[in-house]
Amino acid sequence: MKIKEELQSLIPVFQTREPALDQLNSFPFDNIEDLKKIGYTNAMLPENGGMPLLEFVQCQETIAKGCGATALSIGWHTGILMEFAEHGHWNLDITDFLKEEVQKGKLFNAAASERNAGSPLRGAAFKTTARIVDNTYVINGEKTFTSAAPVLDYFFVSASIQGTPESAVFLVPASNDGVSIRETWDSVAMRGTASHDLILENVRIPAHYVVEQLDDDSKSRRKGWLLHIPACYIGIAGAARDFAVQFAAHYTPASLDQPIGTLPVTEQLIGEMDMKLMAAQQFLYRTAELYDHAPSEPIKPQMAAAKSFVTNTAIEVTDMAMRIVGARSLSEKNPLHRYWQNVRAGLHNPPMDDIAYRTLAQEAISRARS
Repeated sequence: MKIKEELQSLIPVFQTREPALDQLNSFPFDNIEDLKKIGYTNAMLPENGGMPLLEFVQCQETIAKGCGATALSIGWHTGILMEFAEHGHWNLDITDFLKEEVQKGKLFNAAASERNAGSPLRGAAFKTTARIVDNTYVINGEKTFTSAAPVLDYFFVSASIQGTPESAVFLVPASNDGVSIRETWDSVAMRGTASHDLILENVRIPAHYVVEQLDDDSKSRRKGWLLHIPACYIGIAGAARDFAVQFAAHYTPASLDQPIGTLPVTEQLIGEMDMKLMAAQQFLYRTAELYDHAPSEPIKPQMAAAKSFVTNTAIEVTDMAMRIVGARSLSEKNPLHRYWQNVRAGLHNPPMDDIAYRTLAQEAISRARS
């Protein structure tokens, strides 16, 4: 069975488990284990056949239909592997080791964001520092939004190198002394991602545990894997749509002699909902196809547009689903309240809407002047 088919079979399983993720400090441990069992967490490596961006995006969307928090959490790990498969940019001294760890089922995530420091995407400098001592780096700092914190085996920590103007990404094992997780994640949206704070106190790592230098080349590198973000949110919206359609097809109130799905007002909402969902999916898929088949084409503006359009459309679709179901969509027992909360998190994943609009505008002005 292909991975996409196996993921499809996991949707109802993940949906059954998802209500437990409303609790503080919850995490979908069983879902992550299921993804490991079917080989999803290492499928992106070339040694395992690799995966084009379009397939990756569709896989992430499928996972999100089952559980948004699971999709977003694993998307950071699998995205890191997608970027490596495309660019091979890891330090050669640790590349073989990292690939071996991935094959064993180990999980990674990048740790870049810092509290009150601004977004790295907007040029914020890292307050986390790495200091060379003998033949080791000593790392100190705190990171926020460390998704999947309870199950990560390694962190790709972005830090400033003391005494230099340089920054780099360092490989930090979760088991090292001085590494801890502070359970700060209390967001009502995507609560199950367990995106807690990573605390680094005099953490020592070997000097060769530098994943890559952060320079102009690394910043300008194509990162198609970031489409896992809109894929996640349109997957959640798809789950909301499916729930609403099932409800409309079968719910008959006492005032009617047939299901509400036969009412013109409901048909209108379902039609609008499906049209928006189709448009968002096709925009997302086409962007991924362009990325796969035209590696020399400038794709950043379209990727930014796809993220903004798809995530905002996901919010609209979920809202329409709730209008179809009515007040009971706000019940704690109803999955729509969770879908509604979770899709809104997409507004705060990179790139933000203002950056997407500016990217498009700058591209338009540049072309007009050329």
